[in-house]
Amino acid sequence: MAADHATQGPTAGEYIQHHLTHLRSHEQNGIIDFSVVNYDTLFWSILMGVVGLWVLWSVARRATSGVPGRFQAFVEMIVEMVEDQSKAIVHGNRTFIAPLALTVFVWVTLMNAMDFLPVDLFAFILSKLGFGEMHFRVVPTADLNGTLGMSLGVLALMLYYSVKIKGLGGWIHELFAAPFGIYMAPFNLLLNIIEYAAKTVSLGMRLFGNMYAGELLFLLIALLGSTATVFGFVGHVIAGSIWAIFHILIVVLQAFIFMMLTLVYIGQAHEGH
Repeated sequence: MAADHATQGPTAGEYIQHHLTHLRSHEQNGIIDFSVVNYDTLFWSILMGVVGLWVLWSVARRATSGVPGRFQAFVEMIVEMVEDQSKAIVHGNRTFIAPLALTVFVWVTLMNAMDFLPVDLFAFILSKLGFGEMHFRVVPTADLNGTLGMSLGVLALMLYYSVKIKGLGGWIHELFAAPFGIYMAPFNLLLNIIEYAAKTVSLGMRLFGNMYAGELLFLLIALLGSTATVFGFVGHVIAGSIWAIFHILIVVLQAFIFMMLTLVYIGQAHEGH
């Protein structure tokens, strides 16, 4: 019975489950388990961060004041777009905020773009290197731990700029006095805490939900091609091509939305209620 199962290969459910499981330090115990480390998410997020910084650094180092090359012109167009958005949203010193927004946009775009790699590419490479059929995911933004980690970083920046711009006393006063006045201090504090939590959770969940759904659709399209029918093969090629083209827009759009919300939240920290 086991031999027949091995010969037939995994079922569709087992195939999807295998590809949606991370390379973990150990199995997760319960819904929330902070002791678990997803090695694949850490590896690819750090690698894409290094690649993004290297690309920006190399373009800046080779930038010329004359007629720019195509790649330099493309990067300058992105920099100008981010600068215009930060100028329109954040009213204050942007010497750190504009580069931060550019870094976030490039970093999230690169992490999202890992979804374009073939689904079984790294599983095949790792099996050939002698690691066997191990779990390994390559899209860091399809991991809720990764996206919530980034959103917690944005929360830390929101709190930092709130204290820096308004002062510690001014920020605490705002927590208790806005928006209904100091006489409604308990309700104001509760609402402000809920607002901070909602911004953080929604920022991470939005990116995760879109990228996880995209990864799942790629797996379903891959399963469609595994059916030994002409319809399955043709559907796999057509659906895969259409979804890959459409996914290009999703990859860039989700990175742009994450960057814009980061700017909006930091911009709100510069302003009082």
